[in-house]
Amino acid sequence: MVKFKLNGRDVSVDVPDDTPLLWALRDDLDLTGTKFGCGVGQCGACTVLVGGRATRSCITPLSSLEGADVTTIEGLDPNGRHAVQEAWKDIQVPQCGYCQSGQIMQAVSLLKDYPDPTDEEIDGVMGGSLCRCMTYVRIRKAIKKAAAALRKEEASNG
Repeated sequence: MVKFKLNGRDVSVDVPDDTPLLWALRDDLDLTGTKFGCGVGQCGACTVLVGGRATRSCITPLSSLEGADVTTIEGLDPNGRHAVQEAWKDIQVPQCGYCQSGQIMQAVSLLKDYPDPTDEEIDGVMGGSLCRCMTYVRIRKAIKKAAAALRKEEASNG
């Protein structure tokens, strides 16, 4: 039995210790926003936040998460209105949409480290998150828009 915080609530999952977080999320906790892509941590479709950091859930054993704080796309904002989600909609980033939950979670983590990211910083951090539809230019534009919105929000709350 592994106990951790998921999207702000305490959960426990009784699965084998080597079960990847991805499958516990999808199969045991019915959170299907996190997608399976490659299964080896390369593509980023399965990205969630663990302790606020982007983490590939397909290669993260559930046993490593005892007491951890995990956030999935479903827990980012209850109304889908996080600044990154809003920017994704405004810029119309998704085409097929399959990789977008992972892209969004990676972008949220990126903006914690780089509140005003350059193109090079975005490309460096997001480069490991693959998009078969090749919407990288829109992804970069959405990240910059979200960054500006978050800075504005912080200034007004500051």
